[in-house]
Amino acid sequence: MYRKFIKRLMDFILALMAIILLSPVLVIVGLLVKINLGSPIIFKQKRPGLDEKLFTMYKFRTMTDEKNNYGELLPDSTRLTKFGVLLRSTSLDELPELFNILRGDMSIVGPRPLLEEYLPYYTEIEKLRHSLRPGLSGLAQINGRNNIDWNTRLSLDVEYVKNISFILDIKIILKTIGKVIKREDVITEDKEIFTDLQTERTASDDDKNK
Repeated sequence: MYRKFIKRLMDFILALMAIILLSPVLVIVGLLVKINLGSPIIFKQKRPGLDEKLFTMYKFRTMTDEKNNYGELLPDSTRLTKFGVLLRSTSLDELPELFNILRGDMSIVGPRPLLEEYLPYYTEIEKLRHSLRPGLSGLAQINGRNNIDWNTRLSLDVEYVKNISFILDIKIILKTIGKVIKREDVITEDKEIFTDLQTERTASDDDKNK
């Protein structure tokens, strides 16, 4: 009952309330992004959601569009400014995802929507993370976020899917608020995370084939 009906209704109501209450913050951050990084203000990227269907995820932009002499974008670490790091460390860059929740692409709580490139590296059990809408926060985020190893992180996603409940969601929401306030367990490099997973899983496959 909760998983099929109540959770989506709760997501819609909470996201709508948050957008209304945080509208001044959204406007101010948007203006600061415009001043510091230019346009576009919103960063859009395709991410796998429910049943691995792709959706467009929204975030406040945190990097410049600096390019080398060949017209290629410079590495993320070079384009990520101090202002961008501040947005990520305070999780302010995640606020536009509230509109994803309102639309039904995401949930307040669920496995985080990761890059599309991750899909080939999941085990069959880990693919269960896509049997729910991805979340703004999740069980992995309150237990170390990106500072825990991949096996643990993905197993926490599966654990959440198997044990989803109203009480668990409330606990995760409250702990997430505490993490954001304390600015704990924050990482700013998405590409490095992907490289770690790719390297780890590729090496594991190579060992099996020996």
